[in-house]
Amino acid sequence: MTILLLHVPPPTTTILLSYSSSPRSTTRTLKLTRRLRCRVSNSSEVKSEYRPGVLDDFFMQSFRNKLVEEVGSDSDKPGYVGLIELVKLLLLKSRTRSETNDAAVRILKSLFPPLILELYKLLIAPLAQGKIAALMVARVTVITCQWLMGPCKVNTIELPNGESWESGVFVEKCQYLEESKCVGVCINTCKLPTQTFFKDYMGVPLLMEPDFKDYSCQFKFGVAPPEDDGSVNEPCFETCSIASRRKLNSGECPMA
Repeated sequence: MTILLLHVPPPTTTILLSYSSSPRSTTRTLKLTRRLRCRVSNSSEVKSEYRPGVLDDFFMQSFRNKLVEEVGSDSDKPGYVGLIELVKLLLLKSRTRSETNDAAVRILKSLFPPLILELYKLLIAPLAQGKIAALMVARVTVITCQWLMGPCKVNTIELPNGESWESGVFVEKCQYLEESKCVGVCINTCKLPTQTFFKDYMGVPLLMEPDFKDYSCQFKFGVAPPEDDGSVNEPCFETCSIASRRKLNSGECPMA
C-alpha cells in the first residue's frame, strides 16, 4: 500500500496548492486528500498473497512422508521443490493412469483417520441433498490446502439443476501445476484422484476444472464430473519435464 502511494500520486494538485490560511479550509483539504488517496488505492488490483500458517509445515511433511512410502525413496531437494520431485517420481513409477490414480487415492486416504471418513460419508454427506457436506469441505479445503495450491477462496458455483451453492473453491494460480509444469502431474496425481477420493470416501461429488493457460483451477463440490471430460486428454506443455525424462516428443505426456 505504501509503495502504491509513492508511485501513484493522488490527483489533488489543485487542492494542495490552496493558499488559504484558514484552519477549517486546511482541515477540509486534508480530509478530501485522504479520500482521494483511498479511491486511488482501492481502484488498483492487489494480488492475494498466502501467508503460511503454523500447521503448514506439518501438512507438507505428512504429505511428503506418505509420498515417500508410496514411491519407495525420498528426494534430496528440500521443501516444496522436493515434494514436487516426489510427485513426478510417483508418475514415472506408474505404468498406467489407473496405477497413478490408485496410488494418489491411497495417499489421500492415509492422511485421514479411517473413522472420520466413514462417519462423514454416513452422517454428513446425506444431509440436505449433500449441500451441507459440500459447503463444509469447500471451507476446510481453503483452510488446510493453500500451502499446496496457493491463494484460494470459497466462491459460488452453479449446479446442473440450476441451484447456486457457495461450495466452490477458486485457486488463483495453482503452484502445484506451476511448479511441476506438467499436465500429466495435474490430471493424474491431483484432479482425477482427488475427485475419486471425495466421491468414494467422503460421499461428496467433485469436479475440478484446471485452466492450463493461466494455471487457475475451479473446484466444484457437489458437482459430479462429466463422463466425457475434455481436460483429461489435454496435451502437455512444451516444457514438460516428465515427457523429456521418458524421451517423448515435445507436447506428449504420460496420460495413458
